[in-house]
Amino acid sequence: MSVESTLSTTAGPDREPPPPPYARGGAPLLGHAWNLARDPLAFVAGLRDSGDLVRIKLGPKTAYAVCDPDLVATLLKSPDFAVGGALWDTMEILLGKGVATSNGSLHRRQRRMIQPAFRPDRIADHAAVMEEEAQAMAGRWGAGDTVDIADEVFRTAVRIVARSLLQVDSIDERADRLSSSLHEVFGGLYRRMILSVGPFYKLPLPANRRFAHALADLHRLVDEIIAERRASGADPGDLLSALLAAKDENGETLNEQEVHDQAVSLLVAGAENVASTLTWTFHLLSEHPEEENRLCAEVAAVVGDGPVTFGSLPKLTHTRNVITEAMRIRPGVWILTRRAMADTELGGYRIPAGADIVYSPYAMQRDPRSFVRHLDFDPDRWMPERAGDVGQSAMMPFSVGNRKCPGDHFSLAEMAIILTTVTRRWRLRVLPETDSTPRIGITLQPKRLRLRAEARAEVPGAGPA
Repeated sequence: MSVESTLSTTAGPDREPPPPPYARGGAPLLGHAWNLARDPLAFVAGLRDSGDLVRIKLGPKTAYAVCDPDLVATLLKSPDFAVGGALWDTMEILLGKGVATSNGSLHRRQRRMIQPAFRPDRIADHAAVMEEEAQAMAGRWGAGDTVDIADEVFRTAVRIVARSLLQVDSIDERADRLSSSLHEVFGGLYRRMILSVGPFYKLPLPANRRFAHALADLHRLVDEIIAERRASGADPGDLLSALLAAKDENGETLNEQEVHDQAVSLLVAGAENVASTLTWTFHLLSEHPEEENRLCAEVAAVVGDGPVTFGSLPKLTHTRNVITEAMRIRPGVWILTRRAMADTELGGYRIPAGADIVYSPYAMQRDPRSFVRHLDFDPDRWMPERAGDVGQSAMMPFSVGNRKCPGDHFSLAEMAIILTTVTRRWRLRVLPETDSTPRIGITLQPKRLRLRAEARAEVPGAGPA
């Protein structure tokens, strides 16, 4: 059923629109909770078979699942729906009221104040740091080494965002602290999202203590970084300097908590999401060596033996298509939520005020209704002559409208530079102990991804051996 057809179900002006139908497969008392808990990805992928907008019962709670891509785009652009729901309520524990979790005038104010930090000229300045950190990561490996690629790219992404956006001193020790704390916190956040039993998490259990310690250490470290910058009076032109100096239209600066929350929000987005995407991309290339060889040949043709720079990225079309296709078939974020701000309607159905709305990029981007050979890793589907076959709303990895990620170009540049730097030097091949089944969390990661590093050529950048 299309958006147009659902809109036609709206009754006349004298009749209230009907509620959406329930998704199939619910059980007494539990509703759809068991389906969601047993196999979350299969559950969200099958929801559209019940309709473009359906109700799901999670125990006593009713939520609304939007399954049609165009209807999701409408949801994201409508002022009737705000950032909220189980995911964002949980993420606020970590992010506070930063740009990712805030709404309304507060969100607009924060977005205006941080956007200058992501101008193309600023990103170009950061590209050298990205390339340096990618070279350092690749330089730690030897031929035949077993590589835990998820840990490697996560630590590298943390270092890049800390050095580029926060200009962190003592980066080696602090990157390790940041990486360790973020790993622990993200695991605890997912448990809190799916099992909202507040008092349980106050019990002095080992997992609760680890989570509390990691969360406190992360916030303490960010406060240390901010305090040191204030004390130094330095202005290296990074995001932190922009946050400390920014003023809104009334001449007011961000308060201490706002600066802290923005720094945490951008640190988390620049580490977790980038690392998840790169982990899956390296895995997909290890399974498709022909695409890996094409990528290396393209880099050799564009930059030769020199470094991959920000200026060379627009010419790396296959590299960009590989990343886009990896984000499609293996998105880091598999489920997102919104909340209805008032009694409203969507797609011709009634949505009550306060209702939680869910949608799944994972389900949308692997839907056969939108993508031919939807489970194939096919970077060429993003070539200009084929990209028009994909609906405009079927692929929104950085969201749309005023919630579009302000750091999207930074993240894409970072992923391209890391990917090309590593693959020019190493072939990464899957080892038998790998278990690429997605591990469900706030983001998706392979349960256990182990790759073997094989030297590609004597001279990095020489292309396929």
